[in-house]
Amino acid sequence: MIDSKKYPIPRVRHHVSSLLYLPAHQHKHLPAWYPPDIDRIDWSTVFANGAPPTVLDIGCGRGGLLLAYAMAHPEVNIFGIEVRDQLVDWINGVIRGEQLGNAHARWYSVVNGIDFIATESIDRVFYLFPDPWPKNKHHKRRAFTADFLNMLHRVMRPDAVLYLATDRPDVDEYQGQVIAAHGGFVLSDPLDDEAWGLPGTTDQQRFCDRKNIPYVRRTARRFNVDTTPARDADAFSLS
Repeated sequence: MIDSKKYPIPRVRHHVSSLLYLPAHQHKHLPAWYPPDIDRIDWSTVFANGAPPTVLDIGCGRGGLLLAYAMAHPEVNIFGIEVRDQLVDWINGVIRGEQLGNAHARWYSVVNGIDFIATESIDRVFYLFPDPWPKNKHHKRRAFTADFLNMLHRVMRPDAVLYLATDRPDVDEYQGQVIAAHGGFVLSDPLDDEAWGLPGTTDQQRFCDRKNIPYVRRTARRFNVDTTPARDADAFSLS
């Protein structure tokens, strides 16, 4: 267990600017607070064993699951991506303080791609409680698109697992539609705690538990297909 008193969590806004969800190439001028692009990562400078990650936590937030997973699985390298730089600095401070050589977080917006991750190198991906962007006109801000699944399908090994969680039924439905249209993943039914089986929880999950807000957890297992979907998630309609 990590002593939270040793690492005061910075106060940050839960919701961030929609501009962070636009790829860099769509900006006329990148704001100073936009995460830097990543072309390549020398993993020997990131993890103690010098190996690349086999687990991704996309939108890792305050790192509750990332840190718990790293402690529960010291033999596995886990790499977190987060658009809020204050949280990334805090997570990496905890990692240094606790000497967790198998965990790292990076300030980055996943909409710019994950070309720095090797093909078929990832066993697990976490995409938990993303910003829902509930209004139809804002669905284009959602990172969960056919292109996003293409990126994941490339880096995930056959039978690797994508973990999904949301407290929004419309987001759960939306993600299911995108996955069904993509064709490269098999989506599970909603999972209970035993079937979920992950150590630790995210901040949003703990909030939902405190407030008795229901949420849905699923997995999507990757398998080999030709993933060249003609449509983007923005083209799908919610019933």
